[in-house]
Amino acid sequence: MIKRSLGLAAFTALLLAGTAHAADKIKVGLFATLEGTYTVLGEDGVRGFQTAMKKYGNKFGGKEIEIIMGSSDATPDSAVRAARKLVEQDKVDIIVGPLSGDEGIAVKDYAKTHPEVTFINGGSGAQETTYVDPAPNFFRFNMDGAQWQAGLGTYIYKDKGYRKIATVGEDYSFIYTQVFGLALEFCGAGGQITNRQWVPLGTKDFGSVIAALPDDVDAIYLGLGGGDAVNFLNQYQQAGGKAKLIGGSIMVDQTILSAKGNAKNALLGTVAASGQGDTWEAPSWQAFVKAYQDAFPPEKRFPSPSLLATNYYGAAMGLFEGLAKVNGDLSDGHKKFRAALASLVLDAPNGQIKLDSNRQAIGTNFVTEVIDDGKGTLYSKVVKVIPNVSQTLGYDPAAFAKIGIPSRTVPECKKY
Repeated sequence: MIKRSLGLAAFTALLLAGTAHAADKIKVGLFATLEGTYTVLGEDGVRGFQTAMKKYGNKFGGKEIEIIMGSSDATPDSAVRAARKLVEQDKVDIIVGPLSGDEGIAVKDYAKTHPEVTFINGGSGAQETTYVDPAPNFFRFNMDGAQWQAGLGTYIYKDKGYRKIATVGEDYSFIYTQVFGLALEFCGAGGQITNRQWVPLGTKDFGSVIAALPDDVDAIYLGLGGGDAVNFLNQYQQAGGKAKLIGGSIMVDQTILSAKGNAKNALLGTVAASGQGDTWEAPSWQAFVKAYQDAFPPEKRFPSPSLLATNYYGAAMGLFEGLAKVNGDLSDGHKKFRAALASLVLDAPNGQIKLDSNRQAIGTNFVTEVIDDGKGTLYSKVVKVIPNVSQTLGYDPAAFAKIGIPSRTVPECKKY
């Protein structure tokens, strides 16, 4: 894993390097999970934003972009505190963030209290953020957690032959959304989810969870990330676990596949789905990987961008291309800027992105399998690409609404 020596101050210095102190500025507040269980995800999210800044520069219509950093710890209260400081004390014009699911819901609600500020999601993926009572000044250029599971349920049922699975997931909105997307497809195809276990963010001891995993399943789905994922894998391997694994989106990106130790090897062969695939051969993806690699020394980045780096890069694309369309002019209360954001069609590294009427991304998803490159480095190999994934996952909007909001028990494991 990369060295964890870059803290908030270092990230701020890197982002501000080369930014002139012009009188006429656009102030952008940028925050991610630079504390807590998801710190490593937040750090790579900021790297993704930095990579975009190197491409787009920091001046639009003669106005300099001034970046003001914030930090959260994946809890909604911390995200609102970060947003409030940036808006009410630092007087930013635009916010890019947050990273995690519950944070996104909370910041969406906060955005409604400050209609003068434009909010661009960083990487959070809870469905509710844009699907339930969306804020007109909140834009999300990444898909939600259910969209990131598109293709997975069908693949494990038809191609892998899995009929019964169990799930282990962090007990919050993003993983509810991930399991929601998995269950709709897998159960709709005829599969069964016989056991669902939920654990708090920051869980250190997975002993009781591992002991309670059923033996009569074909595979176990892991909706874990950051330190939780590493802790589970270490303890699962120590317990002699041999089950086939299915991965949630942040279980199989470089934040875990590049972790120290041998526990990550338990993921070899794991099928998963995500908004990106490490081995995708599209020129746009290959160019992004190279730009990311060139931007940072090897010891201060992952071998390939994580999903959060890609998300924050996409958010930055939206920000900078939107500002370019209006020549940096926010003088009309952001009306032209927001209209530009809503109409963007981004040729993002991970496929074309456009927004629906709720300002939610419609994009491309990837079914992947974890492989070793022969030199001990793990990657997510693309096995299937699913374009134009909408938030209602191909369902009629009225039928989709009747399923309910993702939770510990929604959706039921049945065909809708």
